[in-house]
Amino acid sequence: MAEINTEQMAQLLMGVARAQLAIIDSIENLKPGFRAAHLRPRLESASRIRSNHPLAMADFPSRLLLQMLGRNPPQAAQVALELEQLVADTGGIPGRESPVSP
Repeated sequence: MAEINTEQMAQLLMGVARAQLAIIDSIENLKPGFRAAHLRPRLESASRIRSNHPLAMADFPSRLLLQMLGRNPPQAAQVALELEQLVADTGGIPGRESPVSP
């Protein structure tokens, strides 16, 4: 069985996010304002970025898609680094605050 490393996983997740972004763009073309009014609030909820939960692997795809919606999408190296840290369970991602347990 072949093993996949974090760089390959990052590239795969970015490809999936690009495919999702293409679908989002086509919906936005049919219904202007869809992204801001409907998609972004749901995606923020799914990614749990506003909650007090520690960063989790299950939230990563939603957070990645949110980043892809921005003007400066993440680079594969940064995505791989975030994945590596989530897999290693170091409790946080550089540049982002991780909640402290009581």
